[in-house]
This record gives sequence, C-alpha cells and structure tokens, in this order.
Amino acid sequence: MVAFGSTQRKNVRILLVGDQGVGKTSLILSLVSEEFPEDVPPKAEEITIPANVTPEQVPTNIVDYSSTEQSDDILKEEIVKAHVICIVYAIDDEDSLERITTHWLPRIRGAVGEDQPQKPVVLVGNKVDLVDYSTINTVLGIMERFSEVESCVECSAKTLHNISEMFYYAQKAVLHPTSPRCFNTPLQPQILDEVKAVIQKNIPEGIYNDSVTLKGFLFLHCLFIQRGRNETTWAVLRRFGYNEQLEMCKDYLRPSLKIPPGSSTELSHRGQQFLVALFERYDKDVDGALSPEEHRMIFSTCPSTPWSYSTDIRKSCPVNENGWVTLHGWLCRWTLMTLLDVTKTMEYLAYLGFNVHENDVQLAAIHVTRERRIDLAKRQSSRSVYICHVIGPKGSGKTGLCRGFLLDDMRSLIGKEFKTNVNYCVNTVQVYGQEKHLILRDIDVKHALDPLQPQEVNCDVACLVYDTSNPRSFEYIARIYIKYYAESKIPVMVVGTKADLDERRQDYLLQPVEFCQKYKLLPPHFFSLKANKKELYVKLATMAAFPHLRQFGLMSDDPTIWWKAGLGVAAATVLGFVVLRTIQGVSSSSSSHF
Repeated sequence: MVAFGSTQRKNVRILLVGDQGVGKTSLILSLVSEEFPEDVPPKAEEITIPANVTPEQVPTNIVDYSSTEQSDDILKEEIVKAHVICIVYAIDDEDSLERITTHWLPRIRGAVGEDQPQKPVVLVGNKVDLVDYSTINTVLGIMERFSEVESCVECSAKTLHNISEMFYYAQKAVLHPTSPRCFNTPLQPQILDEVKAVIQKNIPEGIYNDSVTLKGFLFLHCLFIQRGRNETTWAVLRRFGYNEQLEMCKDYLRPSLKIPPGSSTELSHRGQQFLVALFERYDKDVDGALSPEEHRMIFSTCPSTPWSYSTDIRKSCPVNENGWVTLHGWLCRWTLMTLLDVTKTMEYLAYLGFNVHENDVQLAAIHVTRERRIDLAKRQSSRSVYICHVIGPKGSGKTGLCRGFLLDDMRSLIGKEFKTNVNYCVNTVQVYGQEKHLILRDIDVKHALDPLQPQEVNCDVACLVYDTSNPRSFEYIARIYIKYYAESKIPVMVVGTKADLDERRQDYLLQPVEFCQKYKLLPPHFFSLKANKKELYVKLATMAAFPHLRQFGLMSDDPTIWWKAGLGVAAATVLGFVVLRTIQGVSSSSSSHF
C-alpha cells in the first residue's frame, strides 16, 4: 500500500505578523535563547530549527516581519511563502487585539487571494505576565468568524510562558489542520471494546448491534479534536489519500502505471473480485441487477458517476429486461473503461475503497498485457479483451450490428432508429472455451471522403460493413481496406448486412466475393438482425486472438498454408486448423445468407 504518512511536508515555514511593539521579535529570540532579550532589534533574522528538536520531526523556519524595515510588497511575498501565520497581539493592548479582524486577517486573505486555499492562522496573545485576565473568550469569537484561524494561545516572551507551545501549535496547524473535517478511520482491534464503551457512555445511539454507527464514529473523532489530538484524525485522512485541503492526492488517485507501446490494460483477477463484491454489496434486493438507485448509491462517495446510467449503461453493455445493469454487464462496463481510460478506472477504484479493502494500490487491480508485436511473434494473443472497429458508410447497418451484440434477441432492434451517440458495445464470447471480452467500436463516418484518424484505424480486428441491398455501399469499405488495411497486420472481416433483403450487384470493379479472394480475405460474412445468430462475434474475437492468421495469409481456402507458416510443433498446427476452420466455417455456410 502506498504510505501516506502523518507528515507530507519537508519543512514548515512560520511567519509572525502583528502591530509594532506587540513582541513578535521578543518571542522568537526568547524561543532560541531560552531567556528574555534585554536589547530587542527591530527584526529578528530568519531562524531554522532542525527536525530533531521539533515534536513533529520536521525542519521549521521562523520568519519575523517588521513594518519599519519591510515594505508591503515584501509582506505580501512572505505571506504567500508561509505555511502558517502567527498574528501576535499584546494582551494589554485592546487596539492590537481589534486589529486582528480589522486589519491583519483581511490583509492575509487579500495576499493569498480568494481563489486559493487560505493560510492557517494561529492567534498569539503576548505579555500575559502584565495582566490578571484572559482574552481567550474574545479570541474564540474570532475563531468562529474566521475559519482559517486554527488555534490560539496566550504566552509571555518575558517569562517564557507557553513559548514552545506557541510554535508547536503553529507547526501543528500546518501538519494537522483542524479547519477541514472528515471522519474516516478504522478502529484498532485491541482497543475496540474500550472505544465502544466510551461511545456508549456518551452517545447511546453510537453503538448498534455491537457495531459503531455513523453518529458514534463522528463522536469519536470529535473527541480526538476536542482533546487536541487532531493529528490522529489527520493521520487517518492521509492514510486514505487526503491532502490538507481535504482533496484526494493525485498520487493516491492516479498511481504511475507504465504501459509499453502496443500493450493494453485489463482488469486483473483481484480487480474483478473487488468489483463483484461491490456489486453484491449494493444489490440490496439480490435480483442480480443494479437499479438506478442502487447504482447511484455505489457512486455516492465519488465526485460524479463515471458514466451515465440512463444512456451509456443501457446502450453499451448487457442489461436485464428492466434496463438495469446485470453483474455481467457491470464487469463488462468496467472492462471497457479500463481498456480506454485506465487512469479513470484507477481513480474510481480509489474513490470506491479498493486501496482499503485490498490493502494495496489500484495497480493490483490492473493487468498490462504484453505488446502486440510479441503476440504476432508467438502467433497467439495473450489478451482477454479485444477491440474491434466496425467501419462502414452511413445506413449500412453497423450500429445495429454493434447493438445486437448486447441482446439475446437482436430482432427487437429491427426498425429502430439509433439516436444516442454511444459508440462502444462490450460483451463476452467464448474462444475455444475461454471467455473473452469483445469491444465493438462504431466508427462514425459522416462523409464518404472523410479520412480516418490513426486511432480510428488501429484495433485488434476490423469489421468492414456494407449493405448488401445497396449497390453503392461496398465501394466505401473497399476503398477503406485498400487505403488503411491492405498493408497492415490487422485482421479484417468483410460483413454484408441486411442479408434478409434482396442482394444487389455492387457498383464496383470487383464484387465482394471477388474482392476478398483478391486480397486473401475470408469470404464476406452475411449478417441479418432477423436471423438472430451470434457466430459473427465469435469469429471476430477469434481473429483478434490469433492475429498471425492475417500476417501469413492464412485466411485463404488452402489449408496447406498452415504448414507453410512454419508453426513448428504438431500441436500448434492442429490448433491452427481448428482456428482456421472456426473462422472460415464450412465453405457453403460462409457464403450463404443468414
């Protein structure tokens, strides 16, 4: 697990400000020399206190400010550089106390800027030795009005009363600030009974069925803070990745992941297990699907949901008859996001508690595949997730082909108009007894002459779609193939859609079957939503799993090419025949209409 310790800063910089004559410089010199200075200069030089003599083991720089020797611009610069600011006032001088709110706090806010987190402030009342009363009640009122005020202390530079405490509070305001609040700590087993007893005594509803409730949990950390142990709460927050602004750290949300060129990202077994457990925990009615409310509750700890439930989920992965995402669809949707945007997957795994539940960073939930060039060299892909680009002219039926992948009965799509812009569909298929995820990307072609971008061409397998009933449909994908895929190593399947309609001769110099023969492609696969058959998707996944078939021209009808490919051992050759037979099928069925 990444260690987010109680201290993340390398040093603490403390700036003392206040009206002239309140004793700022005397406080610094008294701390350093451990005696009251008789001759006080207008300003003390910057003091560095080594880490080994500070309670938090952090080097501390103490900076003095003098209005007689420094300009307003220098003051602003020092405020910006400081980690914490001590506003010193003289307890026997009411004007200096009043100017905390009328002058110093507004000035600090102005220097920092409204769009930036405010600097923590400690109010320091000096010269307590000169009076027999306290100003704490007045100062507490200031703390309630100004959230940046972390704490207050009364001290005396002359008698050295509370001098060390004053600088400790300043250091603590940086390392364990109290302004932002968040309560999220696991109870230690060895003190669980004692903790429960304290909670039960003070807040009876804090314990229910021998477990700590939310009210009890909040009470526990309120108690820590009230007793000046806010570092306990902050240690917990930092353990869960929070910084001093109560925002999750970038390194915690997005740990560094090296992905070599040509490699892809998938969910590991541990990642899948975590997501299954998460699904089952929120499937309150145990119906095997997440209702919109259950889905919303899962992501209630996140800044937002990673996808739209009403459009994205229902159009991109398997759902039940109510349109609710099933466990199978849930894993499919995460698989899709992990391939396309693994950083986002890791970020949401952190929000959902993977780091805590698994006691490890999100990298344990991710598997980086080997490079494609190695897959080609070994003539078999080690991946379990493949992406297929479905390319064809507008009206060719490619969107129906993609959406049909998600449904048991794709005939329900006949006559539907697809208006949403969800371009990815993901489901699983069996490739020689192994479950593989196949992602279909519907490449949106607005104009026939528009060039394809590299990210629209590169994939594990390409599915070039034309409308068999439209004589001008095939020319587009023929040109696409020649321009982008003829010289590539990407396997290609030509698919003729709307095969239930009358086939029309294509207005192109070669007919589809002739074109495929010329370029040593499989004969066109004819597809129809009415047929409700799924073998196309299995063929596409199989082609992606064995990319070398394209490289060696093994898409032809000549089975002896398997021997010419030099696969080596007999077992590999036998597997090759099975693979080729699955993709090609019986010659008569490959060229027939489904």
